[in-house]
Parts: sequence; C-alpha cells; structure tokens
Amino acid sequence: MRLSQRALTAAVAVSALALSVTGCSGDSSSDGASTVHFGYISDYNGASLLAIADKQGLWKDQGLKAEYSTFTNGPLQIQALGSGNLDYGYIGPGALWLPASGKAKIIAINTLGRADRVIAQPGITSVKGLKGKKVGVPEGTSGAMVLDLALKKAGMSEKDIEKVPMDPSTVVSAFAAGQIDGAGLWYPLIDNIKAKKPELEEVASTEDFKDRAFPNAFVSPAKSDAKQDAKVVKVLQKANDWRAAHPDEAIDATASLLKIDRAKVVADAANVEALSTADLVARTGDGTVDGWLDGLGEFFVNTGQLKKVPAADTYYEGDLYTKAFKK
Repeated sequence: MRLSQRALTAAVAVSALALSVTGCSGDSSSDGASTVHFGYISDYNGASLLAIADKQGLWKDQGLKAEYSTFTNGPLQIQALGSGNLDYGYIGPGALWLPASGKAKIIAINTLGRADRVIAQPGITSVKGLKGKKVGVPEGTSGAMVLDLALKKAGMSEKDIEKVPMDPSTVVSAFAAGQIDGAGLWYPLIDNIKAKKPELEEVASTEDFKDRAFPNAFVSPAKSDAKQDAKVVKVLQKANDWRAAHPDEAIDATASLLKIDRAKVVADAANVEALSTADLVARTGDGTVDGWLDGLGEFFVNTGQLKKVPAADTYYEGDLYTKAFKK
C-alpha cells in the first residue's frame, strides 16, 4: 500500500516544475497581500472551496492572495508540502495516513466522500472475479483503500490479485485499453473510463461500508505559520458555508475553475456529503471527527501504513478550526 519513496520523489519533482512559485509562506504580492500556494485535485471535493474563495473575494478579505496548482493525488501534495513547494493542499481519505504519521497537519475537514469504487472489465461481476487478475491502483490513495476494504470483505487479500501500482491517469488509460482487468479508483476519473468502456462493472464502492466515515481534508506542513493557518481556515470555513447555501452556484464556480462541463461537476458532487462549518465544529468538539480519524488509523495499521493509531489531536488542528469559527 505504501507509495515508494523513489516513485513519490520522482513524481513530485515533475509536479513541482509545474508550480508557478518562487517561494512559499510569506511571499507578498504587489498589493501587500501574502501569497499562499495551494494544491488541489481536479474534482468537486478538491476544487470547490478554492473556486468559491476566488469568486467571493475571500482571500483578499484575509489579506491573502492564493496561487493554485493541480495534483493528481494527495501523497504528491504531502511531498510538496514537505519540500517547501506548497503551503497548503487537499487530500482524500486514503492519504490521511501521511498526516497521521507526522508528515503534515490537518487544518480543516472538507466533506465526507463516497466517490471511490473498485471497477472491473465487462463480464467480471464481483470482487472475487478479480482473483489472479491485474488490478491497477494509485498506491496510498482512497482508490487503494476501497480496494483493500473490498478484498477483505470478499475474504481475499492483495495476494489474491496481481496489483499494479499506477498513477491515476495511467489507471484510466490502462483500463480503457484493456491492459488491466480491474482498478481501485474514484469519480470523476471513472467517468473518463466510462466514455470508452460504458459497460464496465462497479464491483465495490465506499457506499458498501456505511459503518465507516471517509473524510477528506485540507492540510498544511507539519510545522507552519499558525497565524496564516488561522486566516486560511477562516477562508475555507466561509467558502464551505457559501457552498452549502448556494449549491448550484458552487457547481458553476467549480466548473469554471476546472474548465470542464457543468454536468460532470453535478455528477461528481452527488458523491459528496457536505457538512456546515457549525456542524464540523460541533463534531470536532464532541469527538466525532477524532473517531473518524481513529477509524482510518486502525485501517492504516492493518495495511501496514502505520505502526500504531496516533491520537487524532496530534495531527488534526481541531482547536484552530474551532477558534477560527468563533472569530
């Protein structure tokens, strides 16, 4: 399950070249605003709050200016945070083992996601049907998470399949070309595959595990500027509540940022359970969020990504999130 250090370093080096940055945390624009460099994944979860923050001028309200860079997955953003090429990023539940292992901090929970699937070529109608077959998966991601959960539920393990580690875009092309028999992946990327393989089978889904929560989150480096973090969290909270109050406009803003058809964003948003900021603050206070993170921690211990379940408050800045809401 763990993304190899060599592969991760090489991949993030490519992503780093795409970042239009000359430095991080403390850069100032011509109008005196501090510039923050923010990574995201090109889907509704990863992009909607950033699109809204731009549209509503929320960065300017906090004396900030944001520059965005697209990444294909969460682990690459964690690596970029650690190397100083990024100030903030967005990760799905499958990458939460990285902040849990001390490589970053969670500054805000975004939504609860249900976009991950195990898919198979037409004619393979169950997870057991993937036994002995090639299954592509981006390691260290939520695609890998749903694959592991599905295998366990079917009484199988990774030893029962031929797992092929791939980056997300390669999974899409390999599945469409019939080079792999199955994949652990997520929407909207699965829609890209369906355009060429409309009869693919969805043999497992995060919807099959309703006893678990799959939060996705915004992250900062393990050591960061607390005052700047508070401003960024305030922006995310205001954008979050604007998204809840204006769902159609939020979809429009996201489609505009991603430069994709609105219908695709509508379909993607259907896989999301959004929570108000007040609700997230309440669930932080009563320990619910810690419980979500502890549950994922236990999963990561079982997969070998963590040696033990760390206390959630060692990597989730719940106090920061709560204080920002009260200001």
